[in-house]
Amino acid sequence: MTRPTRARRAKDPEGRMSLGEHFRELRNRLTISVIAVLAGAVVGWIFYEPVIDFISAPVEAVRDSEGDRIVSLNFAGVTDAFGMQVKVAFFVGIALASPVWLWQVWAFLLPGLTRPERRIALSYFCVSIPLFFAGASLAGFTFPRLYAILLEFAPDGFSNIQNASAYLTLVLYFCLAFGLAFLLPVVLIALNQIGILPAPLMLKGWRVTLFGILVFSAFMTPDPNAVSMLLMAAPVFALYWCAVAFAFVLDRRRAKKNPGRYAGLSPDEATPLT
Repeated sequence: MTRPTRARRAKDPEGRMSLGEHFRELRNRLTISVIAVLAGAVVGWIFYEPVIDFISAPVEAVRDSEGDRIVSLNFAGVTDAFGMQVKVAFFVGIALASPVWLWQVWAFLLPGLTRPERRIALSYFCVSIPLFFAGASLAGFTFPRLYAILLEFAPDGFSNIQNASAYLTLVLYFCLAFGLAFLLPVVLIALNQIGILPAPLMLKGWRVTLFGILVFSAFMTPDPNAVSMLLMAAPVFALYWCAVAFAFVLDRRRAKKNPGRYAGLSPDEATPLT
């Protein structure tokens, strides 16, 4: 059975696809993403011990006034250590494969965009990769140290036995959530550049955005503690204001370049992409 996707696209001057072709496109891109994550998971399985040592080092370095270690990470069950290695490998696979699955997301949207919008999408894809790694790296470096600071409040003579599975899962979720949250300014600026979200509207909706960021942080952090939610929400909200400031710069530049951009448009008519 032949695949008619490319042939039909070539016959269609507008590049439109049928519903079945959209589903096949989605299936193919999901398959590529899963394969990339599994390949990255193999690397995570091989380098499991260096990853665990990096994450747990700040916590296990907590000592009392006499220099004795007072914090230890322990697995509660027999299968917890194996399950933790699988989980670490999976999360490392998601991180390493992020350029692949982020590209698959963008590439799935490209057929529905115009040529100028495609150039914008490709440029922001290139920006989203370092932002994702920056967010994940920031969480992986800072959160274990903040966690260790809280553990240092244990009085002398006391020990603090932590569940290793719960702690490592918390760090991994934070890394993934921070990486995804750092993509917020890319989405906002892209929407601004294609004329959907002007800067004044972004500024006016800061309260709604703050509420959405708090809800996102609450769902993405497995720890029910409010401190964990605020640790994620604060930098994401700061990035939101950076996106608002950059959007004002883009709006001003477009206004100077095309001062009559909004002239002659009805309230229901979309502004042209410039």
